[in-house]
Amino acid sequence: MIAAVKELAQTVGVATACQALDLPRSGFYRRPVPTTPTEPAPPLARMAPPRTLSVAEQAEVRAVLNSERFQDCAPREVYATLLDELTYLCSWRTMYRLLAKDDAVRERRNQLRHPAYAKPELLATRPNQTWSWDITKLRGPKPWTYFYLYVILDIYSRCVVGWLLAERESEELAQELIQETCAKHQILPGQLTLHADNGSAMIAKSVAQLLIDLDVVKSHSRPHVSDDNPYSEAQFKTLKYRPDYPDRFGSLVEARAWAQAFFAWYNHEHHHTGLGLLTPAVVHAGQAEVVRQQRQATLQAAYEKHPDRFVKGAPIPAALPEAVWINPPKAAGSGEAASRQ
Repeated sequence: MIAAVKELAQTVGVATACQALDLPRSGFYRRPVPTTPTEPAPPLARMAPPRTLSVAEQAEVRAVLNSERFQDCAPREVYATLLDELTYLCSWRTMYRLLAKDDAVRERRNQLRHPAYAKPELLATRPNQTWSWDITKLRGPKPWTYFYLYVILDIYSRCVVGWLLAERESEELAQELIQETCAKHQILPGQLTLHADNGSAMIAKSVAQLLIDLDVVKSHSRPHVSDDNPYSEAQFKTLKYRPDYPDRFGSLVEARAWAQAFFAWYNHEHHHTGLGLLTPAVVHAGQAEVVRQQRQATLQAAYEKHPDRFVKGAPIPAALPEAVWINPPKAAGSGEAASRQ
């Protein structure tokens, strides 16, 4: 029926053909006309725009661009030079298009491609298992003068286990700090992993030899990766965002006095959100469970006094994380990284 209407419509029109064959026009337009499969028509040849350079003109432009005179020049430089010589071949954008067509456009400088480095995956389930350390600058009394703050941090307890402030950055001072801190905390051979970035003091051969002598496993961030040492970086941010952190320190003595007060506050008074609002010193000393039980008793008494104020039932103090990671491995089968505590 549709085919008949279509054939008749070629002579009398669609409306008359539909009326003659008793078919609503909506039915004619809604139903596709059955067609027999045919070979797809070959694509039509695209006509070149009239402004396109001829083959001979393109060859002339290529010859000029690749000539000994202009082979090291940018197309816009060639364009401007020829224009000053009263010669116009084409626009410099057309020159670029011709070179790109010949695959002759590239970055002239060799681009640095970093190799794939192994990602450090460090786990801490107790204090004095994994430390990270770094050095930050504190501005001195004059422009371009700095004091260097060395800080060793236990990533499980977030406790600053050792620090040193000096007027220079050196591997000798780094050795001194690491050796004294390990002795202070009675680190046994094979007990500790020490993580750092790739600063000159961190990768010094003397520091590496000291770690071998102490039987401490060394770990380093990947080159050009900024978040492989997150706990030290976060601790430095806490330091420099303190309300009393000065714009400049007048002397090394003043800087040491400020740092001493800061680290006492940080370890013993700062309630860390990553530690269930416990202080780093409490967690590092293994007193976390005692403090949590005291908090639980206080919360339970408050709940029994006003249970209507606790819509989710009896409150429970925040728990201490069981494990702390630097770059946790991907969960098996999920393809997603486990969240870092």
